[in-house]
Amino acid sequence: MDKLIIEGGYKLNGEVTVSGAKNAALPILCASLLAETPLNLSSVAALKDIDTTIKLLDTMGVKIAREADKVSLDASDVQSFEATYEMVKTMRASILVLGPLLARFGTARVSLPGGCAIGSRPVDLHIKGLQAMGAAIHITHGYIQASTLHLPNRRLQGARYYMDMVTVTGTENLMMAASLAEGTTVLENAAKEPEVVDLAECLIKMGANITGAGTDVITIVGVEKLNGATHNIVCDRIEAGTYMVAAAMTGGEVKLLNARADLLDAVIEKLRDAGVTVSSDASTITVKSDGNLKAVNIRTAPHPAFPTDMQAQFMALNTIAIGVAKVTETIFENRFMHVQEMQRLGADISIDGNTALVKGVEYLDGAIVMATDLRASASLVLAGLVARGETVIERIYHLDRGYEYLEEKLTKLGAKVRRAH
Repeated sequence: MDKLIIEGGYKLNGEVTVSGAKNAALPILCASLLAETPLNLSSVAALKDIDTTIKLLDTMGVKIAREADKVSLDASDVQSFEATYEMVKTMRASILVLGPLLARFGTARVSLPGGCAIGSRPVDLHIKGLQAMGAAIHITHGYIQASTLHLPNRRLQGARYYMDMVTVTGTENLMMAASLAEGTTVLENAAKEPEVVDLAECLIKMGANITGAGTDVITIVGVEKLNGATHNIVCDRIEAGTYMVAAAMTGGEVKLLNARADLLDAVIEKLRDAGVTVSSDASTITVKSDGNLKAVNIRTAPHPAFPTDMQAQFMALNTIAIGVAKVTETIFENRFMHVQEMQRLGADISIDGNTALVKGVEYLDGAIVMATDLRASASLVLAGLVARGETVIERIYHLDRGYEYLEEKLTKLGAKVRRAH
């Protein structure tokens, strides 16, 4: 199994290009199932989760052509309406085929999902939303069995649906399903994440009638059919945020290309609170730091508040900052699994419920650590970049799910990072 070996103590300097967002690409790849002609995408990152999604769509009969960061998907001849456990167990986002399959073909059989062990992310909101639109749904033998064959014209029916918890994939699944429903669907308490907006923009190019994406009320007027389109995936704000923290912690100056500051307001504000200089224009962000960081309190919440996917990285920053920081996680209950590993590097962290108290230490020491989930892996890389001596991070397959060419990008910035088998 691959591992990363990091020699700490090198400042990061230079330019790095931010890849297309994984969390935008996954639903948009699944949206190809809605279209009767090819969907052409660019800025599709080379990531494990994207490979898994493409493989899943291929098993259904979607014809796929992929070259560099471009992917063309032709779902004109879909043969299978099933996402098997084998395909779904490694990635929760596979649930995103449920809405499109049901909306276009009137039937779907999708395994209950797996993915990162960061807490319960129930799919019941997806199911209740589809049921509100008239779908008949049964869960048997670990599979969601869904049908619209009993409905007028075998089509989902527009509905008003309030999600009692903000869910990004739930919002995306129901928005895709509603695009081909009969009548108007109103999704209330919808997720506002930039990735939801990017999906909506792609669906609109395909012929969907959607308003309100980016607010907590999204209105979708169903259309009879959708066609393919050409769409460039939005930049990955979490990858950008991770490199920004890396620059801050190592005391360097890094310019991020293909990055949007307007998607990172909460992260930028916290970096500035930590004493970091951040400047930006329409498509670049520059981070400059002398490495003397002040502790910053973090509280995660749905967008536009501080993202849960940046919590672990800021915990890494706080381990070497001056002062004491409170890090409160409100989204996922298991999202402190990196704490134990950071303690192995010498971090002073104590946990009380969903809050971690981080006391900055003068230095971290390299050690062998184990990655437990995607963003925890990133936080251990950041800690390794500043730790004295060598840090070995095992089980980095999590990293490959969400960071494209991580060691190459870090090496180009001056880090000493290599992959070993």
